[in-house]
Amino acid sequence: MLDFITWTADPDFIDSFVNIRWYGLFFAVGFLLGYNIVARMFKHEGAPEKWMGTLLMWVVAGTIIGSRLGHVFFYEWDKYSQDPISILYIWEGGLASHGGTIGVILGVIFFSIFTTKRNPIWTFDRLVIPIALVGGLIRLGNLFNHEIYGHPTDLPWGFRFIENLHWWQQGAEPIFSQPSHPTQIYEALCYFALFGLLMWMYWKKNAQQRPGLIFGIFFIGIFLPRFVIEFIKNNQVEFEESMALNMGQLLSVPFIIAGICLVIYSLTRPKIHLEFPERFADADDRSKKKR
Repeated sequence: MLDFITWTADPDFIDSFVNIRWYGLFFAVGFLLGYNIVARMFKHEGAPEKWMGTLLMWVVAGTIIGSRLGHVFFYEWDKYSQDPISILYIWEGGLASHGGTIGVILGVIFFSIFTTKRNPIWTFDRLVIPIALVGGLIRLGNLFNHEIYGHPTDLPWGFRFIENLHWWQQGAEPIFSQPSHPTQIYEALCYFALFGLLMWMYWKKNAQQRPGLIFGIFFIGIFLPRFVIEFIKNNQVEFEESMALNMGQLLSVPFIIAGICLVIYSLTRPKIHLEFPERFADADDRSKKKR
């Protein structure tokens, strides 16, 4: 019987004249898949294709800037306040999903004001579907990075992670953690299941005809599992040791409440009617230009 899993995966996907890490690869694949999923939705509902590039710009900027600043301000302000220029050293690690969420929210609001001229919830109800997929892929990146894992466990699927990762990559013998909960996998499975649920709601149940419903389910489906799993996850920074609920849990609570409010709001409002022309709104303009 398998007592535990010794996880020796190298964080580097390619390490030669260029360095590509699994984390970055999963991130990029997630954005590529997400772009195509949202494009399919926009075409399904007859939105302009030209909106896609602008939305991608806002989402990428919001994700990266928000995730970085979220980590800086929520977790390690004492460190970065002493050396502010190091905030820019994003390649050294340090991203927070709650900050990324706030960044994307702000990006979508700006996108709605300057581009779609629609209620931001229209964009959120479509965008959050692939974001659930990206969230799962990012947690797999954390798995390859041997980071953000859980408390010791005697369960047969406990993982032994390499603790001296940097020195191991320099040739030292690996120092393994105790068999621990692979909380990255727990979260990834929750997010992939949420992605499947939201895709089903959109394509099979036309849930987008209740504005805010998909967005609300997303908030609950992302942050409620995060809140629960944090109970068996190692704290990220030292100051959390004295807290009854850690920073990740405290930051999750407002999003869970917002999700519940959105679901109630959407279900108590009349369903709207949407047309599904299965073509981009600007398709005719592009056809004329080709002639």
